[in-house]
Amino acid sequence: MRVIGLAGWSGAGKTTLLMRLIPLLKAQGLTVSTVKNAHHGFDLDRPGKDSHNHRLAGANEVLVSSANRWALMHELRGAPEPSLADLLPKLAPVDLVLVEGFRRSDLPKIEVHRAANGKPFLHPDDPGVLAVITDVPGPAISLPSVHLDDIEAAAALVTAHSAPLDEALARLAASRG
Repeated sequence: MRVIGLAGWSGAGKTTLLMRLIPLLKAQGLTVSTVKNAHHGFDLDRPGKDSHNHRLAGANEVLVSSANRWALMHELRGAPEPSLADLLPKLAPVDLVLVEGFRRSDLPKIEVHRAANGKPFLHPDDPGVLAVITDVPGPAISLPSVHLDDIEAAAALVTAHSAPLDEALARLAASRG
């Protein structure tokens, strides 16, 4: 299993890029999972559903299963948010894990940058950024870079710079302390 982060400011196009990358990577024969960091409260459940009621009643975990999918919801109930290093081993093995967000982690990552955002590049101040996917042309970027609209080149960049899970976890663990 290999891992790579996609980091950038809100509005840079990370989710749009992922939506285009995943089908291409799957067409190349790779199995792909994603991890998304949400900076706000979120809920997968709907009020009135049994699983929602189970959580409201105080269950620590609720596993919902059907013929099409299953989902495990774990309530933190005041406990600290788990780190990326805690979350990655919970995934079933796949060829490639794409991590969206966790911008400040030491995970090997590719910066996604859109000029219209008006935000600075992350890579000059983040040694974890190994490459850039951007709509900014020119040689001003000292790292390998491809255009946001060149999905095949972006997929090649993602696979080339992904790290084995054990190496990614070691980097994350080293940064904790």
